[in-house]
Amino acid sequence: MWYKYVLLFGAVLVFNFAVVDAVVFRFTNFQCKSYNESWYVLNYYRLKAVSRDRVLLNINGTILHPAYNIQVHVKVYKKANGFKPWLFESTVDACKFMKRRYDPFLKIVHNIFKEFSNVNHTCPYVGHGVVKDFYLKPELLILPFPSGEYMLAIRWYFDKELTFDTNVSFVYMEDLIKRT
Repeated sequence: MWYKYVLLFGAVLVFNFAVVDAVVFRFTNFQCKSYNESWYVLNYYRLKAVSRDRVLLNINGTILHPAYNIQVHVKVYKKANGFKPWLFESTVDACKFMKRRYDPFLKIVHNIFKEFSNVNHTCPYVGHGVVKDFYLKPELLILPFPSGEYMLAIRWYFDKELTFDTNVSFVYMEDLIKRT
């Protein structure tokens, strides 16, 4: 009887590895804009294609003055005759969030990029903020996502003033038939 559980467990493992291999999860576009260059300067931002299925995101910015009050407005758009608002939208106090990860959607986003960034402490933020060689890992995405093209728009407010925007477009495509 026990061998049925071993076979079932093995089948689940094989299926999970096949699903991870059958997912295309890559960046397609990246745009940033600083509205207040006396507070935040974008040194560079770019996407770098290293293979067909892997595109690396790099951003380097400098916060010129200590930031104690940072609000982040995150919204996900799905492409359908242009980008249309989709399921997730959240506004979070970034300083409180870095102390206690209380927003479940932003927690998922943070877990995806935290190992590639030096933005991993609480306020105040000052100096260089870097995201280096960031690529999307499908195994970190814990929510079911329908296939398609998406845009993650993040608006950053310092002292309730819009300081900069980051917009990242990406493709999420599950192809279980062709790759398994």
